[in-house]
Amino acid sequence: MDCGIITSKTVLLLLNVIFWAAGGALAYVGSYVIKSYNNFDNFLEDKYTLIPAAIIITVGVVMFIIGTVGCCATLRESKVGLSFFLMILLAMFAAEVAALVFALIYQGRIKGDLERSMSDVFQKYDGENSESRAVDYLQSQLQCCGVQTYMNWTTMPWFSSSNNTVPISCCKQNNTECTGKLDQPDLLNTQGCEVKLEQLLQDVMSYAMLVILGFAIIKFFGMLSVCVITCKSGRRTGYQTLYV
Repeated sequence: MDCGIITSKTVLLLLNVIFWAAGGALAYVGSYVIKSYNNFDNFLEDKYTLIPAAIIITVGVVMFIIGTVGCCATLRESKVGLSFFLMILLAMFAAEVAALVFALIYQGRIKGDLERSMSDVFQKYDGENSESRAVDYLQSQLQCCGVQTYMNWTTMPWFSSSNNTVPISCCKQNNTECTGKLDQPDLLNTQGCEVKLEQLLQDVMSYAMLVILGFAIIKFFGMLSVCVITCKSGRRTGYQTLYV
């Protein structure tokens, strides 16, 4: 058997195994991105930032299914099967490139989105409504307080209506002596939430982009391998060895 075909078939078979594993991995990554954004959706006006995650999940499901198709087509060296497999690879490659572009666009828009919406959500804090629960979750999870700094609370309605205190969610973890008074700064998380949330979302998006790029590169080599097998198989079927 031609060395090029052996190498290409090996690459494709490994690629199909990667597809099975990657299908689950991509679905996990997409779900992780959506979960991370949903935890703080009150602070994000632009819901289109979830488009890359939706594309990732879709590609992951398709990858899991076509792994079997690609494996069968590779072993049988079926021109029809390999052509179909190549079309799928091209479509998935295009989808991943699109997801990468969307991720790059929305990664640059995260800061502006947060700046527009966080102050409004904090202003609506009353300790009971849905915005209050979102703010408390944000401050306790990221160990922060206020938008830019904990002193931002002094300009908000909650501060004057609660005897000049900040929410208890501003208190450092496992601190039972904290009452939210500003004269206890050593018991409060003093860093603002905007910078921390922006960094978290940027890290999540960067992680997703690296995964997308990695699988796009793998598919590029997979497409090259399909082309090699198809061309070599065509040459073999076009000629027959003459024995004398």
